[in-house]
Amino acid sequence: MTEFLATAIFLVTLFGLLASSVWIGLALMGVAWVGMELFTSRPAGDAMITTIWTGSSSWTLTALPLFIWMGEVLYRTRLSEDMFRGLAPWMRFLPGGLLHTNIAGCTIFAAVSGSSAATLTTVGKMSIPELRARGYPEHMIIGTLAGAATLGLMIPPSLTLIVYGVSINESITKLFMAGVFPGLILAGLFMSYIIAWHYLSKGPRPKPEPDMTFSERLKESRFLIPVLILVTVVIGSMYMGFATATEAAAVGVVGALTLAAAQGSLSWSTFTASLMGATRTSAMIALILMGAAFLSLSMGFTGLPRALAGWIEGLELSPVVLIMALTVFYIILGMFLDGISSVVLTMAIVEPMIRTAGIDVIWFGIFVVVVVEMAQVTPPIGFNLFVLQGMTRHEISYIARTALPMVGLMLLMVVILVIFPEIATWLPANIRNAPGG
Repeated sequence: MTEFLATAIFLVTLFGLLASSVWIGLALMGVAWVGMELFTSRPAGDAMITTIWTGSSSWTLTALPLFIWMGEVLYRTRLSEDMFRGLAPWMRFLPGGLLHTNIAGCTIFAAVSGSSAATLTTVGKMSIPELRARGYPEHMIIGTLAGAATLGLMIPPSLTLIVYGVSINESITKLFMAGVFPGLILAGLFMSYIIAWHYLSKGPRPKPEPDMTFSERLKESRFLIPVLILVTVVIGSMYMGFATATEAAAVGVVGALTLAAAQGSLSWSTFTASLMGATRTSAMIALILMGAAFLSLSMGFTGLPRALAGWIEGLELSPVVLIMALTVFYIILGMFLDGISSVVLTMAIVEPMIRTAGIDVIWFGIFVVVVVEMAQVTPPIGFNLFVLQGMTRHEISYIARTALPMVGLMLLMVVILVIFPEIATWLPANIRNAPGG
């Protein structure tokens, strides 16, 4: 009865604060404060100060602002614009043509950004005008971009995986490596959708691109090579065991600044704008993590996570059935919260459940990322939908309909992960001398 009462109080307080437009981080702290006052004799202020300091002073968390800054530098300089010129010659001959630049561009930029919104904005700015000018169908331009931008949450360096790793005290490097194969497979599913559209659709086709010789394609690729080198250095240093995630992020920032300076697009204004943009985003995420850490402590005093884990264990659900239930749960939750908030809000309860069920926490991190990716393109609070609305002036409902096939492919990715869990677990299990953070 106590656990039921605690759950009701937590939920009513949380949704009440969120409905009043309080910042998510402050809402989590408010819920935790109420829980501490009602269910424990420990002074709430003392507990909050200690927990927030412990949660925000994690060395692993330093990778977060550095990766965000690296993405901001690329977003605000000409490096992102050059990606289309480098990709287009190689995509034009695939079935579906230059629509594949949406997928390939998001895949590459995701590997240096870690943010879905930054990936969407950057690739969208370069691809939407080009694809429209060539006569590609609007619903395919918008739909493929909305879905492919979610790869920023999966392909390392993923901000969501960093937050998940900090929340459950797991190796960021291993989580990054776990996201490589699933991210590439999901990108392949998106490209397969474009190929299927090309062969099955009876609508008008854009004019074929002019022929280019192999040497001309290589010449255009010089615009893509700097970004590819940066991706290889950042991810390769972690995979080879030369650097932790934090050290690789520092290398990425220096590399991005160096490339932008060499290209001539790094000015004092772009430098300060990228730095302030990274600071604002990092502060927002840090506040959410602080609130989540305090909420986890407060919920621990109520015994709610242990009771819920015990209840799930008593149901004797198989891991597959539990994953199906959590898939539905996260999809519904994602309709109202962004991915990072969904992760930090639920880990205090979900982590004991999955450990009790014997589910690998590395694999579960990838699963969570896939299902919260759907939250980026599902109304009413799909963040990618709002970004695309600002870029294209389409209605939210239209953008959501164009992205619906991509949501179906993400659900297919969940099924693939359940059937073949090694896709996510093989690479981190075989990292040699991988640093922990």
